[in-house]
Amino acid sequence: MNAIIELLQNHRSIRKFTQEPVSSEQREAIIRAAQAASTSSNMQAYSIIHVSDEHMKSQLAELAGNQAYVSECPLFLVWCADLHRFAGAVQRHVDTPVTGNAENLIIATVDAALAAQNAAIAAESLGLGVCYIGGLRNKPAEVSELLGLPQLVYPIFGMCIGMPDQEPLQRPRLPLEAVYHENRYTPNSAAVESYDETIRGYMNLRTDGKVDTTWTKEMAAKVQRPRKHMKAFLSSQGYEVE
Repeated sequence: MNAIIELLQNHRSIRKFTQEPVSSEQREAIIRAAQAASTSSNMQAYSIIHVSDEHMKSQLAELAGNQAYVSECPLFLVWCADLHRFAGAVQRHVDTPVTGNAENLIIATVDAALAAQNAAIAAESLGLGVCYIGGLRNKPAEVSELLGLPQLVYPIFGMCIGMPDQEPLQRPRLPLEAVYHENRYTPNSAAVESYDETIRGYMNLRTDGKVDTTWTKEMAAKVQRPRKHMKAFLSSQGYEVE
């Protein structure tokens, strides 16, 4: 074990922050760490929007499902998959479209996620807390309009960053044997069943006995709430996939 691995394994989502601001030096260090992430073929197919306007933050909090910590956090970043800049670079030399295939959509999404995770780790190394906000995809068209996103750019998630004002329990992860395979994929239902009981205990402790649930129950509930609008939205942003 070393300090970096210890930091990674101590991650938890922070949803309550002090009023202490994130300095411009900290913000720049976090963004530069994000830029150092791996990127497919050096495409760097993502953009980061720092939303500092308080009214806009309040609007985004509402669009994300009334998540108050979006408006309350000192630093809020929106991570976007971005083929707009890539298309402009390509068109300087050839008249080849950059959409119409799933590969570039995957690249832009993965590039943004890798950069964001670098930023999260950098923020936590500075003693800050983070929380990803996937709820921006509840209303992606409205978020895009608010942020002035052009064609070929779409918001993947937001990120709250600030000095933690809480010490939440760390949510247990699946057992290693449930996610790690050697040479061939081998399902492990026993590990999932064990994890169900782990999550039952965690939720019981977290809610003081008010919630009795398991991981598989939570996943069954989640699948009943699909964001079916995402396909049409991506198409409207120019991400036509054949």
